[in-house]
Amino acid sequence: MIPDMGTPTSLDDERIRTAAFAHVNALSAIRDHLSSSDLSAGFIVDGERIPLVNPQRGIFKPRQLKHLLSIRTVFPRPGAKIWYDDQRRVHRQLYDSHDFVDYAFMGDKPEAADNRWLREAYEQRIPIIYFIGVAPGRFMAVVPAYIADWNPNLLKASVGFGNPAQYDEARFPDTAPARRYAIRSVQQRLHQSSFRQAVIQAYGMRCALSGMPEPLLLDAAHIVSDKHETMGQPVVPNGIPLTKLHHAAFDAHLIGIDPDYRIHVSERLLVQRDGPVLEAMKQLQGSCIRLPDRVRDRPDRDRLAERYEAFVRLG
Repeated sequence: MIPDMGTPTSLDDERIRTAAFAHVNALSAIRDHLSSSDLSAGFIVDGERIPLVNPQRGIFKPRQLKHLLSIRTVFPRPGAKIWYDDQRRVHRQLYDSHDFVDYAFMGDKPEAADNRWLREAYEQRIPIIYFIGVAPGRFMAVVPAYIADWNPNLLKASVGFGNPAQYDEARFPDTAPARRYAIRSVQQRLHQSSFRQAVIQAYGMRCALSGMPEPLLLDAAHIVSDKHETMGQPVVPNGIPLTKLHHAAFDAHLIGIDPDYRIHVSERLLVQRDGPVLEAMKQLQGSCIRLPDRVRDRPDRDRLAERYEAFVRLG
């Protein structure tokens, strides 16, 4: 039986909060996203399991803590629609922001417990975790985040982002350039995570070249780099799910895909003799990639043509 911890103290809060941050960062270091199961499992301190979220509410303070621990934005499940069709719209505010993003109060009573936790975190500069939905049941953890403003008239708070390498007040940026730098880092991570989830989902969780069915071993390869102003958008037709080995070969122009979805292996690889892995890659020559079920999700032929030109020139 877990002993009663009594009223949490500031020292309890700091110790448990630090443990929560360390646990979430450790998971995030080895996974592209956290699942609902990861969040509901929580973390352990002194033999006691402490939740990371309340599955029913977005604003959460466990009883063991004095202050707010986490907020969460859930990616909607849009019925019969494909969830990633509306992905950019759902994340639009965060992508458009230069410093803070809005977070709605729970209900319309500013003094409700959930909203008071937001206010206390704002007033006392409490670092928190922001779990941002990237797909149904999938989240990107931002550590640390903080409540930058609390507005009872508009029934919303403002959320900012800090330096993940620090766990003191210095991580709350007080200048516009520092805030822009912090949110650009979050935007880049969100782009990578949400793009990967959508591309892999569109292809049935398999590599488009090898058929490998393990999502943890798959990347979402850009056909045209996201630095390209007109064709580099993070949309499914600009992505192909590849194992990490095939992704590396694709980026090195050792494998090319033409606009008719045929695979080409560079002469540099074809002339080598070095074991089953290389032989399996060479066997891809002349075959076609596995395509998504939906025509609209298939690789864009114009993007493939541009990328294939680079393969012919450099491969």
